[in-house]
Amino acid sequence: MASSSPSPTSHSLSLFQKATQLVYGPLPVDQSASAVAWNPPSSPGAGGHLGRYLWTDAFGLLNLITLSRELSNPAYLTLAKSLVRTVHQILGRTRDQKSLLPLATDSSPLKGGLRIGKVDEYGPDSDGQYHHYLTLWMFALNRLSLATGEKKWNRMAIELARGIHPYFVFRRGENGSKRMVWKVSTDLRQVLVPSEGHLDAATGYVVYRLLKQTAEERFGDSTEGLLDDEINDYKEIMLAGEGKLSVSADPLDLGMGLWMCRFFRRGEENWAKKMGEESLDVARKLLDEKGPLMKRDASHRLAFREFGACLGVRCYGGDDELEGKVGKMLKFWERYLDGGTEDLGDLRPISLVMFASALIPGAFRDGYLESA
Repeated sequence: MASSSPSPTSHSLSLFQKATQLVYGPLPVDQSASAVAWNPPSSPGAGGHLGRYLWTDAFGLLNLITLSRELSNPAYLTLAKSLVRTVHQILGRTRDQKSLLPLATDSSPLKGGLRIGKVDEYGPDSDGQYHHYLTLWMFALNRLSLATGEKKWNRMAIELARGIHPYFVFRRGENGSKRMVWKVSTDLRQVLVPSEGHLDAATGYVVYRLLKQTAEERFGDSTEGLLDDEINDYKEIMLAGEGKLSVSADPLDLGMGLWMCRFFRRGEENWAKKMGEESLDVARKLLDEKGPLMKRDASHRLAFREFGACLGVRCYGGDDELEGKVGKMLKFWERYLDGGTEDLGDLRPISLVMFASALIPGAFRDGYLESA
């Protein structure tokens, strides 16, 4: 029997708040003036350069939106807007903060993309721009529009979507097929990792369609031709051959695939239903308490990747048995929150925000905000 994400309990909501505040500090939600004046902490913050890391802050933004709905407190949306402004101010500028990223302008500040927020400027794990981080941030901005009823956040996401697309999507030769790259430099001008992210094209297709859909259906904007070329590019790439939509056994990849498939698993998008159902089968094996992953010691596991799998299952909707396995995995990691977070090391911020999202997917789920 299919199961949707379970209704939040007081315990899960308490853990959700605790994890959020361990990253973003005490949240001033009792007085509107304090919420307006709030700035996200920079140390340690989201754990990246100047305290900002795009993936972590995208989860943080979505979690603040979830809290606004679960606690019926609009102050969390005020905090969410402050987080957006800070991320754009830090990651939308050069590392020395002296100027906007090279391709951005004062009238289009997101045209130059957003930095990852890596601590190192150079080296094998240097700063740059990741397509999958950027699309997750676009999604978070889109959800902020749905939660607030303010179209400007979705328009920001569209500006970002248009700006970065030409630097991640290429055509092989004059008449060749389209392909993508995984990582580019902070100025978008140099390819740093030429391989293609497994789900980058499919996630681009889903998120860009959501941006267009929100502009048209929620805000009544004229959307003729809006993002059509970009959406067609992603569709061409993701359907180009076997393996593009294959199911991954990596917990994070598996989970983000399930989250993505949820939005278009009905209707004409047969690929989404097929991939989603196959992913649930893999999740059952991956989360089996007798399986190799669950038998490992915590020191040999990456919590945030496992939280991705839990989030995906709860977004897509599994049966009661699978939901029980998700609950056991989250319970396993809960002890590390209760006993302190030193065991999570440098991955503490990303692990905490993803733990919260796995507990209560909220704004990640389709239908959660559409009636807001």
